[in-house]
Amino acid sequence: MKIQVKNLTRQFGAKTAVDNISFEFSSGHIFGFIGPNGAGKTTTIKIMATLDNPTKGDVLFDGVSTVLYPEKIRRIIGYMPDELPSFADTQVWEYLDFYARAFGLKGDHRRRTLQEIQEFTGLGPIRDKFLNTLSKGMKQRVSLARALVHNPQVLVLDEPAAGLDPHARLELRELLKILAGQGKAILLSSHILSELQDVCDGAVIIEKGKILASGVIGELLVDAKHHKAPKPQEEMQQQEDEPILMATPIITLKIKTRDKQDQLVRKLLENPLVKHVEANAYSEVKLEFAGLDDQIPMLIKQLLDDGFPIVAFEKLDLGLQDIFLKITKGEIQ
Repeated sequence: MKIQVKNLTRQFGAKTAVDNISFEFSSGHIFGFIGPNGAGKTTTIKIMATLDNPTKGDVLFDGVSTVLYPEKIRRIIGYMPDELPSFADTQVWEYLDFYARAFGLKGDHRRRTLQEIQEFTGLGPIRDKFLNTLSKGMKQRVSLARALVHNPQVLVLDEPAAGLDPHARLELRELLKILAGQGKAILLSSHILSELQDVCDGAVIIEKGKILASGVIGELLVDAKHHKAPKPQEEMQQQEDEPILMATPIITLKIKTRDKQDQLVRKLLENPLVKHVEANAYSEVKLEFAGLDDQIPMLIKQLLDDGFPIVAFEKLDLGLQDIFLKITKGEIQ
């Protein structure tokens, strides 16, 4: 199944929450939806889940319009909100049973489905507990289980890892990989960028309602290393026959020194190949170096010859966190 967000716009009076965005993802893949709070992620997701209507544009599920056929879409999409609604006097099994009945599951089929989902999400041991007594992690499991009760082809998850401890995040990530392996298309919204990098095939970066970049994770990482702006998906398709001009990649280094940190920063900034330098409180200096790999030892040797007490250095890899910050700060243009 192919899901296409096409020229989607949502306005609330004079405020434009989502501004003419387009992207797509498909079955068997986990697609990241990245952006700070207020970027337009939740508004977009609610439109996809038929909980809101766009001002303009549409979301198509294998060509079926969310605007024109919301009832059809609700049968094929599982929506997980950022917070589980509070039902103080409801047990876990009752909550899931209610939604299974709402989707028309009956008799043995409903009981068998709910048992399988509870086993898959690890809810079996707590099926009789009341929702308001659960930890954040367990509530997220219940929310995911609810999204799965009707065996949807598409999952749209709004900040599912928010508030989870590292162990719970890892468990959630493994569940999502299994679901993608079963052929489900998954849109995963989050601001925990390290988690998205480990689980997503592709991603879109949104800020102030506009898409800043979109592509597969590997291409986003390569573009960021070359200080190139990742292209929106529709622009990427136009470049198949164009020659590729490779810029010199930017190498990120971290240097640790015993002292003379301020002097080291000033010395590095004198080098024309050093594009950016920042120091931290741990006697470390992080810099962006526009030279080649074999020039790094020469850089370090020169610093040692100049009397700087360097005790360690390492080459760092960019991650989604770095890409997001560079794009939103305008460092990649």
